[in-house]
Amino acid sequence: MTQTLGPVMLDLEGPRLLQEEQEMLGHPAVGGVILFGRNVEDALQVRELCRSIRQVRPDLLLAIDQEGGRVQRLRQGVTRLPSMARLGHEHAVAPEVAQRLCHDTGWLLGMEMASCGLDISFAPVLDVDSGLSSVIGDRSFSGDPDVVSALAGAFVSGLHEAGMSAVGKHFPGHGGVAADSHLELPEDARSLERLRAHDLIPFRDLAGRLDGMMPAHVVYPDFDHRPAGFSPAWLGMLRESLGFKGTIFSDDLSMGGARSAGEPAERARQALDAGCDTLLVCNDRQAALQVLAACQGQTSRRTGKLRYGRARPDLDALGALPRWRRLHARLEAMAAD
Repeated sequence: MTQTLGPVMLDLEGPRLLQEEQEMLGHPAVGGVILFGRNVEDALQVRELCRSIRQVRPDLLLAIDQEGGRVQRLRQGVTRLPSMARLGHEHAVAPEVAQRLCHDTGWLLGMEMASCGLDISFAPVLDVDSGLSSVIGDRSFSGDPDVVSALAGAFVSGLHEAGMSAVGKHFPGHGGVAADSHLELPEDARSLERLRAHDLIPFRDLAGRLDGMMPAHVVYPDFDHRPAGFSPAWLGMLRESLGFKGTIFSDDLSMGGARSAGEPAERARQALDAGCDTLLVCNDRQAALQVLAACQGQTSRRTGKLRYGRARPDLDALGALPRWRRLHARLEAMAAD
């Protein structure tokens, strides 16, 4: 089903929808909402928040960062997931068991988030851990790109089994820099040849199976002087060489790594011109309003591949599924290790 949503995904102030936010969500340039920790109390409250958003705009795409480990916005009323690195450690002992576990983790995550009213968790992380990046670190499945491909691919299959879209990040790989793009603009000085032989492997392997992709706010000067999310060269490679046909979501345009592109409206223009379809503008309400004004009349260009508007499982009924109960117990134990 092809959607004609606005290109801007923005955030909310708290756990309940404010009157001024209801008015803002009516802006035709708004295409989605992303929830952060401040918007979350427990699963039932998130379900009610999503319901209240859909009463205002039933067409909006609702998202969350629910990777597992330290990036898990919703923790109460759903499974506490281990980090992806913890799942990756299983691969060294029993590769087939680890892949099945990653598939099942993707399924459980997809079922839980859908039952809360959400359309997307921005996962999986496809970055290859080099030991340099504290912002990636244990969010990565492995330091071996082939292991990342195998385990992330299994995770994607599990999300799809649950009827949820999979969004890979952070193209073409954030794992090779020490700087945190939330605060500054990192530069990865490695050659394009080296990136192709290492960090790009999971993105290449999974491009045809992913519904969405998020580029990094990182500069790779051997290929382009612009950060990947503002680079027609990088996003052109993603479309043409890698054959990716899904939605390209910018990383948050309010992050430190995005500010080199200018004021918020200019960042939005450059990201759209580079090939992004949906723009995240978070944690800065004034920036979001400026971007909405700049995007008046525009629509997100590629949202048709997203698994969206699906029938949702009942949150209260998940506990009756033997598969969910087994996985819940196992993953909670791993997360507590």
